Amino acid sequence: MLWFKCDEIIPGVAIAVGFIAICLGGFFLSYEYDPIVNVEILCSMAEEGENQRDIFRQAGKTAVILGHTGETGRVLVKLLAQEKLFKKVTLIGRREIPLDKEVVGPEFEQKVVDFEKLDDYEEDFKGHDVGFWCLGTTKAKSGEEGFKRVDYDYVLKTAELAKSGGMKHLQFMSTHSADHTSSLLYTRTKGQVEEALKVMHFERLSILRPAVLMVDRQESRKMEAFARFVLTPVSKLFPTAITVPIEYVATAMINIAVSTTDKNCETFENKEIHVLSGKSPICQKKEKTKTK
Repeated sequence: MLWFKCDEIIPGVAIAVGFIAICLGGFFLSYEYDPIVNVEILCSMAEEGENQRDIFRQAGKTAVILGHTGETGRVLVKLLAQEKLFKKVTLIGRREIPLDKEVVGPEFEQKVVDFEKLDDYEEDFKGHDVGFWCLGTTKAKSGEEGFKRVDYDYVLKTAELAKSGGMKHLQFMSTHSADHTSSLLYTRTKGQVEEALKVMHFERLSILRPAVLMVDRQESRKMEAFARFVLTPVSKLFPTAITVPIEYVATAMINIAVSTTDKNCETFENKEIHVLSGKSPICQKKEKTKTK
């Protein structure tokens, strides 16, 4: 028979839980209210992205999405199909997936490639103005070597082919805290890819670093599902701290593509992605402050 002193243990546990909650709250609060240095520029880019769509359509540009079968890629395809910003969109992946013909128009074309023989598909990477690189896997799914093969080798090789094929603007979906010197495989690999892409000298390179993506994945990832469950209330209280809805990421990518800049390389952190999506109240608050 187990026995313990409830009057001693329960209050102690309650104090410990309360202390941890206060610490986490302070941590999230510091992230949430950490000022964005270039907020005016980001708000301007989001507004330009919204306002310049008609002009952008008339330019008749083409795009390619790498990783269109993933969660971000799927949302991006849906939004681009609705907006009809490009005269042609090539979807490159290792397999073909059913597309909703009521949403996706004839300007979308799927290309199936063997990533182990990418040189054989050089023609598929030619003639694109904008590239959205959303390709990625996990160590749990593919193992360490498989992860590096996909997230490093495939990403860089396809970027090289796209660059030699005339691509002007590449957008790469990286991750929060990406750092080529990190001790963690995931963030280190993403950081290494970022550094390698920079020396390819695209006319414009846009790197997005979203934190935890809020999305119900079609592919089951238990740890991510648990993290989203725990972080759902956090995302309500501190929406820009360490989470971002996947629709915000896709919309931000579109706004970045449509907007103009004099920078050759730009990196957008999680909070900045919220602003670039045009869905964050941050820009509205800034506008109200100016008019007062």
